[in-house]
Amino acid sequence: MKKVNVIMPKLGMTMKKGEIVEWKKKAGEHVKKGEVIAVVQSEKLTSEIEAPEDGRLVEILHDVGAEVPVGEVIAIIEAEE
Repeated sequence: MKKVNVIMPKLGMTMKKGEIVEWKKKAGEHVKKGEVIAVVQSEKLTSEIEAPEDGRLVEILHDVGAEVPVGEVIAIIEAEE
């Protein structure tokens, strides 16, 4: 199984960090590519993060309310081969 990193996206040109507002999935749950797994926000925008691959969400690295730098890994998916 390959591991796929889910990263904090850059929602705007000046965005340096984002806040995790909600996790739609829990660690251990199966996810489908394109399924919403989390909601994040910047100072101006709120956005949904979708699973990049089918697989299992094996680890959530940041809790709700955490402010995370753009590009940092927030979760790990164990992708199906």
